[in-house]
Amino acid sequence: MSGNRIEDRRKWFFESPIGMIGISAEGNMVTDVKFIDDPCEKREEEPAPYAVQQTKRWLKEYFTGSIPDFMPDIMIRGTPFQMEVYEILKTVPYGSTVTYGEIAAEIAERRKIRRMSAQAVGGALNRNPVWLIVPCHRVIGSDGSLVGYEGGLERKKYLLELERNHGGKGRTENG
Repeated sequence: MSGNRIEDRRKWFFESPIGMIGISAEGNMVTDVKFIDDPCEKREEEPAPYAVQQTKRWLKEYFTGSIPDFMPDIMIRGTPFQMEVYEILKTVPYGSTVTYGEIAAEIAERRKIRRMSAQAVGGALNRNPVWLIVPCHRVIGSDGSLVGYEGGLERKKYLLELERNHGGKGRTENG
């Protein structure tokens, strides 16, 4: 077994307008927030820790069209490259989109290299364990098309329309 202590991971659920969302936690930190398509997934009966309660509140606010003004306690594991992609993604304002290429260009600029692969960015986003909170749905193809969302393109479309209909640009990267 790796050092991830999978046996300590617990799961709770949130019913969204576009499907069940599983919320996993280790200790006092949320580690996964993803759509669940398997209706046989076991439901956790024990009381949710504060971080899971926070995440459910965040999701409730988000799906009612509000822009949550707080970030749930999350723990994301990943390579340094993945973490860099996630940090950039967290700055994309509510109601806005960015392309894989734009994220790649920003990483290349930060690293002072000529270019970075947009496909590598897509690979990092594919491993994002907290899809909605670190908003992968805001990343689109270079031609503006909806591509590559682990939760499914119909959900991606719904999430982008929800944001567009409830605040447009939302908050800026500074708040």
